[in-house]
Amino acid sequence: MKTAIIGTGNMGAGLARRLAGKRDLILASRNEAAAKSLAAEIGASSAPIASAVAQADIVVLALPYASALEFAGAAALEGKIVIDITNPLKPDFSGLLFGHDTSAAEEIQRQAAGAKVVKAFNTIFAELFAASPDQTVTLPVFLAGDEDAVETAAALVKDAGFAVEKTGSLDAARLLEPLGMLNIRLGYGLGRGTGIAPKWAAVKA
Repeated sequence: MKTAIIGTGNMGAGLARRLAGKRDLILASRNEAAAKSLAAEIGASSAPIASAVAQADIVVLALPYASALEFAGAAALEGKIVIDITNPLKPDFSGLLFGHDTSAAEEIQRQAAGAKVVKAFNTIFAELFAASPDQTVTLPVFLAGDEDAVETAAALVKDAGFAVEKTGSLDAARLLEPLGMLNIRLGYGLGRGTGIAPKWAAVKA
């Protein structure tokens, strides 16, 4: 399946590097030169945004929330699996714009009604993509969405060198986005750094 990554910032570029050579990958950005340069570096292809979306089966929105929401309403995403990696942060990064009664993923799904949106990677800092995959293979990427779409996204997560933690339907993003905010607070506000990620542990009594 062809995977398009929209956005070449730290998250988009980091994920692209992890998927290079494992996926039929096409990169796109408003900065077409940046997408072309990164694609050449990692052996992927690049295209203008509309063309990349048209070619892809999976579209990763590696964009800030507001841009991802706008994109979802404007792009031809019908029939695509759309992976939302955003956290809906306030402009001053002090918290989330909303939570518990909706989520960024659900708002994006409303804009892209013909697509299947999956929440993923929102608890992963970009720095972790630069780590060796053997350091991240047990770190979970939490997934929420339609069961079939989540299965497809799970294969991408494994290709990227992470573990899969399924959390149910898309409304679980209402829980995952506050978890992402907690990770941001620990990493930046409390000085833990950006080499951290949440992980569930099972303890036998």
